[in-house]
Amino acid sequence: MALLSRFVAAAVLSGVPSTAHALATGDDPLRATRAAGSLVGGGTGAGVMVHLAVSAWWMFVLRRLRVRGVVGGAVAGLLIGALDLEIIGRRNVQLRALPRVPQWLDHVAFGVLVAARPRHTANGAVDSAGR
Repeated sequence: MALLSRFVAAAVLSGVPSTAHALATGDDPLRATRAAGSLVGGGTGAGVMVHLAVSAWWMFVLRRLRVRGVVGGAVAGLLIGALDLEIIGRRNVQLRALPRVPQWLDHVAFGVLVAARPRHTANGAVDSAGR
């Protein structure tokens, strides 16, 4: 998968856990996006930009550190979550108010989506499971 495709997939799909949780509980699925925007004094649009910028940064870091595989990605996602949610996020009322578990799952999903690599099978085909 090309780098840009991997970035788009990770940036978009990593929000599935918190979005699904919001929809299942009747919460606003854009609440987390607005919370991210509050870091720069904006709303939903600013939140999208913050999310993309932060995702690009973390993708750069994970690739530079050569984090590989599902387990490596999950561990990286947990470490990123600790920084984003518990150190930076605790200083922001809107981020602090978000349900914790779905946010942590978003971070783990991001790490896995960035670090999991397609593997080539014996016949040269790509196994897209990302193991």
